[in-house]
Amino acid sequence: MPAETLTVKTPWYDHSEGVPVHLTYPDISMVEMVDETAKKHPDVLAYTFYSTKVTYAEFVKQIDLCAKSLCAMGIKPGDKVTICMPNTPQAVIMFYAVNRIGAISNMIHPLSGEEEIAFYLNSSESVIALTLRQFYPKFDAIREKINIKKLIITGIEDALSGPMKLGYSLTQGRKIAKVPADDTLVLGWKEFLKGGGSYTGSYAVPKSGSDTATILYSGGTTGTTKGILLSNLNFNALGLQTAAAGNCLVVGHKMLSIMPIFHGFGLGVCIHTVLIYGGTCILVPQFTVESYAELLKKHKPNYIAGVPTLYEALLRLKQVENLDMSQLEGVFSGGDSLSIELKHKVDAFLKSHGSKEQIREGYGTTECVTASCLTPKDSYKEGSIGIPFPDTYYKIVIPSTHDEVPYGQVGEICISGPTVMQGYNNQPKETAQTLQLHEDGLVWLHTGDLGSMDEEGFIYFKQRLKRMIITSGYNVYPSQVENVIDAHESVLMSTVIGVHDDYKMQRVKAFVVLKPGIEPSKELEDSIREHCKKHIARYAIPKEIEFRDSLPKTLVGKIAYTVLEREEAEKQAKE
Repeated sequence: MPAETLTVKTPWYDHSEGVPVHLTYPDISMVEMVDETAKKHPDVLAYTFYSTKVTYAEFVKQIDLCAKSLCAMGIKPGDKVTICMPNTPQAVIMFYAVNRIGAISNMIHPLSGEEEIAFYLNSSESVIALTLRQFYPKFDAIREKINIKKLIITGIEDALSGPMKLGYSLTQGRKIAKVPADDTLVLGWKEFLKGGGSYTGSYAVPKSGSDTATILYSGGTTGTTKGILLSNLNFNALGLQTAAAGNCLVVGHKMLSIMPIFHGFGLGVCIHTVLIYGGTCILVPQFTVESYAELLKKHKPNYIAGVPTLYEALLRLKQVENLDMSQLEGVFSGGDSLSIELKHKVDAFLKSHGSKEQIREGYGTTECVTASCLTPKDSYKEGSIGIPFPDTYYKIVIPSTHDEVPYGQVGEICISGPTVMQGYNNQPKETAQTLQLHEDGLVWLHTGDLGSMDEEGFIYFKQRLKRMIITSGYNVYPSQVENVIDAHESVLMSTVIGVHDDYKMQRVKAFVVLKPGIEPSKELEDSIREHCKKHIARYAIPKEIEFRDSLPKTLVGKIAYTVLEREEAEKQAKE
């Protein structure tokens, strides 16, 4: 809708600090945006991975070879390809190669449980999948439940060269079990690429911005896992908006890409935004607090983006007295609420280590890829998550209505703009609940989050309407974990809550009632956790399990999980 005909209130326009409120979005695919960057900056590094360094010109060649290899396998436009990988060159190359041939990438967490992986593959109707060798056993365990034609197996060593490749193979690589050579489902990465080397047919399929490009996963408005359909425009708009709102990206400067590629934040901001602007992605496949200091010292990144726990880790680093952070040009937080106290601590840490930057908080949902608003570069309002991105509109409404509340009043956060998803995969009812046409003529994403807007257009996040736990930036839906625990042969019922954690923000705790005649034990606790490992991601497995004879209930007989949350908060307050 033309800007001049909008009836939406946009008070943030007067506080955009020179950031344009409108942008132009090319009607092309994601990979074509990367092509444009490669033409302008062929010799700039697109990514580094340990000792491997690849320029944009080389990167496009890698994408095209992978695209040809997909075509040689018979993958067609519209087919779904699952990428079950950490941040490695193979994952990034495959992501853009799938886009090149007009297929759709299905991005999933490699630490997902076996049953979760089966769900992701089947619900997306994926025809092939890519994963690391160490995750082969999960796919092997569910092969009778899935319909993929081939499982492409790769390893960290496939992206390395020279002494680093040999060193990895002789150390870490030796700890990973070999894949049976006679498994006809499996195709090695090198063998896969050989198919592309001899392929002579056409492979590049021009796509428009409106074409579906990727499926990411979230819990939707009901807390059950949903595949989110995202278009080329969704990602390209996000990249252009983030670069504009960030107001700090420089060609050739480096982003520490720690946030995972299967997460909207990692894929949309730390990879795609960087690659369409001409920056360099420092791909980090596995992050630990111990390795963080070395990454900062070795790579001296210009940009850091991550969840609040990443910055908690920054403050916990030892032997950082001489850590020079003066090269930083942008420090961004998202994926969870950044407390006022943590922001002050991080800002002080940055200043004491030579940086002139403040940590800038953003907000968004996977339903709009990731961020859709950001703290302005040179101003900050305490407790605010910033102002909307260019061409993105926010309104605060009375929950379950289209009626806006006055400035300063709390209501449900709604978002409209070019990054809003196409819908949930095969979930028309949930899509209709989440994407609603308002009387102003715009389609609005009802986020299920509570917040407010002040008279200058700054947004304040309050809490989630959905019952959800966020641990280290990952969404955990209690009902999903409860269903898994309740399926254990010894469990009568359970409820799951998030307990405050200084490092992870929240940790998962389960309260379990056992079937009559079964006594609690450490062995039973371990058995429940082993059961969970097969069905849910590692980060969702309860860190604590407390056995109880009964659980508190509301007047209508529902489990009163808020009572348990209050009990845990009171217990922590006394410690």
